[in-house]
Amino acid sequence: MNGEKKVLSSQQQEALLATLKSRFEKNMNRHQDLEWTTLQAKLEANPEKLWSLHAMEQTGGEPDVVGHDIQTDEYLFFDCSAESPKGRRSVCYDHQAHAFRKENKPENSAQNMAAAMGVELLNEDQYRALQQLGPFDMKTSSWLETPDAIRNLGGAIFADYRYAHVFVYHNGAESYYGNRGFRCSLRI
Repeated sequence: MNGEKKVLSSQQQEALLATLKSRFEKNMNRHQDLEWTTLQAKLEANPEKLWSLHAMEQTGGEPDVVGHDIQTDEYLFFDCSAESPKGRRSVCYDHQAHAFRKENKPENSAQNMAAAMGVELLNEDQYRALQQLGPFDMKTSSWLETPDAIRNLGGAIFADYRYAHVFVYHNGAESYYGNRGFRCSLRI
């Protein structure tokens, strides 16, 4: 996604808005007090953010609005795919971890991909909030925004949902697995 123009064509925008509207209407439990028309106007007024949502969608995230901050008038989107997005798996945590790894390097890192997409990794609180909307990551796991105190010691955190419980774990930031990806958040 590096080097791509960060504005969608009119056809891409129409298709994305139709997908988002359909998902919005099918999952009203995620945003009970919000109206699609108001959200659509906000999306159309922010083409670069729409591009980021498109990137989330293209990599399998199935983004959906999960909240609205009344004070800032920002809508909050999370990846709501049942499992960690397929197009974002087998990545280490960040650029430093990617550079550190000498053999069997993954193609990319979660932080690098998120930055290129114009989004942020979910933090632990956001991940727990997502799990209140339904069970996610029952077969996969997702890297989470890691506190500096942990990252400075070489670690990174990830989470999943097993046995009707959210588990947050740690791993070396340079590790990567075929079933571990990352979930994003975006404010619009």
